[in-house]
Amino acid sequence: MSEPYVKQIIENEVGYIEFFHPAHNSLPGAVLAELAQTIIDAGTNNDIKVIVLKSGGERTFCAGASFTELININDAATGKVFFSGFANVINAMRKCPKFIIGRVQGKTVGGGVGLAASTDYCMASKFAAIKLSELNIGIGPFVVGPAIERKMGLSAMSQIAIDANTFYPAEWAKQKGLFTHVYESTEALDEAVKTTAEHLCTYNTEAILEMKKVFWKGTEDWDALLAERAAISGKLVLSDFTKEKLKTYK
Repeated sequence: MSEPYVKQIIENEVGYIEFFHPAHNSLPGAVLAELAQTIIDAGTNNDIKVIVLKSGGERTFCAGASFTELININDAATGKVFFSGFANVINAMRKCPKFIIGRVQGKTVGGGVGLAASTDYCMASKFAAIKLSELNIGIGPFVVGPAIERKMGLSAMSQIAIDANTFYPAEWAKQKGLFTHVYESTEALDEAVKTTAEHLCTYNTEAILEMKKVFWKGTEDWDALLAERAAISGKLVLSDFTKEKLKTYK
């Protein structure tokens, strides 16, 4: 498990989409693009009734976007493309006609919190602490902010965005609405995800589609909104403040 990947397997009408990157599941643009397309394709695959989004590895669900790529951004246009990576995945999840269950087995940072917030039903282990660290490097959680605010509320989103150095425990995230359940072990989490997903497959797919529309009402402008947010981050990443901060990560 040293090479990045996105893969999908289908079991009992559940499409399990798994992403992985050896750098704590921090995702470069190519992996994000493949992930978005895999979700889109699963949404139209008649062999799949419910989708589970998960990551490889033990203790990190997703560490956000790839710092290796971030450090090499030298113009606003490239910055917008870079920050659009998570926007495209979020929009693919938003538009998907099927329920997406999140399986969060470990820590999640930045864009990873946005992925968790964009699932329709997110289940986690007790190791799934969350953090929005973007302000630490002079940008902000602009792209993922709408998804997190939608799920957790403005107050909770503001708290973790401002308190950018702190990991908030999984139980706190559950209390704020990000997670539906928190389990004591990854094994218990996996069993619960499987049971839940397979049960949802017995539901009327037309009813699921209509419920998705209800759940995501008011987000119809997100294609444009998240693109605007990506442009903000793409501009900020060129600031002297951020450039100096990023030097410490080289």
